[in-house]
Amino acid sequence: MSKITGNNKKILAILMFNIFIVMVGVGLITPIMPQLIVEFGASGQSIGLLVAAYGITQFLLSPQTGQMSDRYGRKTFIIAGAIVFAVAKFIFAIGDALWMLYTSRLLEGVAAALIVPPMVAYVADITTMEERAKGNSLLAAAMSFGFVVGPGLGGFLAGYGTRMPLYAATGAAIAAVIVSLVWLPESLTKEQMKEARSKVTKRESFLQQYVKSLQSKYAMIFLLVMVMTFGLANYEAVLGLYVTNRFHFTPQHIAVILTAGAVIGVGMQALLAAKAIKKFGENKTIKGSLLFVSFAYVVLLFANHFWSIFLVTSCIFFASAMLRPALHTKLSKMAGNEQGYAAGMNNAYISIGNILGPTLAGFLFDVNMFAPFLAGSCILLAAYLMALSKIRT
Repeated sequence: MSKITGNNKKILAILMFNIFIVMVGVGLITPIMPQLIVEFGASGQSIGLLVAAYGITQFLLSPQTGQMSDRYGRKTFIIAGAIVFAVAKFIFAIGDALWMLYTSRLLEGVAAALIVPPMVAYVADITTMEERAKGNSLLAAAMSFGFVVGPGLGGFLAGYGTRMPLYAATGAAIAAVIVSLVWLPESLTKEQMKEARSKVTKRESFLQQYVKSLQSKYAMIFLLVMVMTFGLANYEAVLGLYVTNRFHFTPQHIAVILTAGAVIGVGMQALLAAKAIKKFGENKTIKGSLLFVSFAYVVLLFANHFWSIFLVTSCIFFASAMLRPALHTKLSKMAGNEQGYAAGMNNAYISIGNILGPTLAGFLFDVNMFAPFLAGSCILLAAYLMALSKIRT
């Protein structure tokens, strides 16, 4: 596989920094959420809804932002997203009413929609087909790492004050804006943007876009992206509650499991994902990862001490981290000159997973603490069987 060299390495580093900041900020509220809910006198159901809220605006906007970045450039949307994200975290930090917290989470979804699709398309702009898997692996590693490190980091910073993680996220987002303004170039030429604008057709509603996406050649990949995100969001949303209720783990135990498990899983992804995709191909990597995570969910229910849960969690993060770049690489290769559209719809299906995962997990956990993991296992197994029959090796 060709190596990514020269200026593209610096560009990828900037993109990875941006997406890491966003994903950390999305996840770091998880350990402080129960305390905030008690502070505002809200119900426990509010936790699941607040965690899932940002997926709503991400769901609504992602199809548009991907295509618009084809027409007006990637850099503008990435910077705008980082600014919106900084505003969102600051509102959460100073929020003294529940509606402010929901406003913040909805703005986070806007930020994710502005940042992620143009960023995925950016990688396609600056890499060749041979480099694509490596570029997607690095971006996915930063995304996965941020998403699973967020809760652990939030728990650590909360030791200095409940709102401290939020102020830290605000500062990090401002730093991302400055870095992108100064060092991130535009990946599209003026001619490419002008050509994309000349091809603008009648604007479809977002529901029409989703219906169209399910009839497109990308439909299977979009559905698998949704299932992948659902699985990870489902797992992360209730793992802390599960180990606290069943084993009386402390917040420090949970932080170690999530953070160290993420370091191991994503670190292995950065080293092995591109090599695995090259050796086995995207299709086998996708199928193998789905089957592995489905099996690991069941194994978790038999783990009965800290280190066994730590090991299973690390394996789940690793397999999920392998799955993400395989899906992104396959989608990018299929997209051709529709990189913005494909990336936008990809992010939209991620948002659906981020809405359904925590919401369903919270509901099922109230029924039975084992139910979220069994449901997750069944859904991932169904996705594996679907991929087995629909995706040809």
